[in-house]
Amino acid sequence: MRIAPLSAVLALLAGLLVGGTAAAAERGIDKEVVIDASLDEAWAAWTTREGITSFFAPEAVIEPRVGGAFHIHIDPYAAPGAKGADTMRFMALQPKQMLSFDWNAPPHLPQAREQRTFVVVRFASVGDKQTRVSLHHTGWGDGGEWDKAYAYFDRAWGGVLGNLKKRFETGPQDWTEWRASLRKMHEEAAAKAGAASK
Repeated sequence: MRIAPLSAVLALLAGLLVGGTAAAAERGIDKEVVIDASLDEAWAAWTTREGITSFFAPEAVIEPRVGGAFHIHIDPYAAPGAKGADTMRFMALQPKQMLSFDWNAPPHLPQAREQRTFVVVRFASVGDKQTRVSLHHTGWGDGGEWDKAYAYFDRAWGGVLGNLKKRFETGPQDWTEWRASLRKMHEEAAAKAGAASK
């Protein structure tokens, strides 16, 4: 019986380890921003209704506990189930360090929306009045609407973190114009539906 040289065995093991890591890699979205806020302020921005509505969405229901509501209403005038992240929940919280929640695709991607992905947000102080906020979004399927949802959130999370940064530089988001445009859109849709039913 011939025994393989040690170098060949090590090369094989290295190949298996590298190959195994590559095969097991989970695609994810990673975004990061440094904001002009203390760790306390950054944490409150993600764990209170007032914080969320200052940068993320015009309405929200926030219960910062495991299993508590993390309902983000991008369109508060939409029907229940179509407001945004209507039924999301906090999954874990480590005060001023990390929080996670489940997440869904936007209403225009109904097949992907039926399922859930997961978001982890981490907080690290980088000075008396600055905090690094890192976001990791994972749990993606492959193909079809999953790829569309991935592309959507790859853009959207950059906007959300940009709004978070802006919130601490120039003040809370003013949702007046956003609400007015949504209201108008819903009124026009209702009028069109009414005309079609006559």
